Amino acid sequence: MRSSSSPRPVIVLVHGAFTDASSWTEVISRLHAGGLTVRAAANPLRGLAQDAAYLRSVVRDIDAPVVLVGHDYGGAVLTQAAAGADNVVALCYVAAFGLDAGECVLDIVNRFAPAPVTHATIAATLPARGPGGPHSELYIRKELFPLVYAADLPSGVKEVLSVAQRPIARTALTDRAGPPAWASTPSWYAIATADRILSPTAQRFMAQRMAATEHVLDGSHAVVLSQPDAVVRMIREAAGQAR
Repeated sequence: MRSSSSPRPVIVLVHGAFTDASSWTEVISRLHAGGLTVRAAANPLRGLAQDAAYLRSVVRDIDAPVVLVGHDYGGAVLTQAAAGADNVVALCYVAAFGLDAGECVLDIVNRFAPAPVTHATIAATLPARGPGGPHSELYIRKELFPLVYAADLPSGVKEVLSVAQRPIARTALTDRAGPPAWASTPSWYAIATADRILSPTAQRFMAQRMAATEHVLDGSHAVVLSQPDAVVRMIREAAGQAR
């Protein structure tokens, strides 16, 4: 057990699909106000192995304990990136994918009742062709984004988010995960009960599978923006227990 004199953990935030690190703005300001050091990683959204390797490099450069916090697909990335990372002391999932070995994002999505996002995405072909032929990336239809992603945010904010989307490579949703970090690292999970992207039932299943400390939040998939105080409480709890 770490002593009370151990350094405060650095909080590393990992965004998910269809957004960027600015989605953590409200969370970051509150963590800073509480005296915590924060990094908001720029998740590439190109593929699980590539994205996890990038996050692992970010964590490796931090000379302090780290609490990893992931939203949406960011949870899948941190689950793989934190495996074997000695300085990661806690994992926090916010309406996020906590995959098990051999699973992919679509396995979880398809295992539970279809969410509205299933019929709300559109694919665009990438202009550059790599090995294996042309690849594509996914967006949420602009007119459907406010309803399926951010129903509890003000209209103006929804509109901005819908046109500022970061697409995710389609292959990122089918890439298979390796051994999960949550099997050996204390975990917390914020379940968004009004989520229309990732089924709340799926979230509860993953939280219970990893024996996470659960926080139930009445919010949409954009809970990091609509319920930042509740998200920060969970992060601070994880950071406090990690010390």
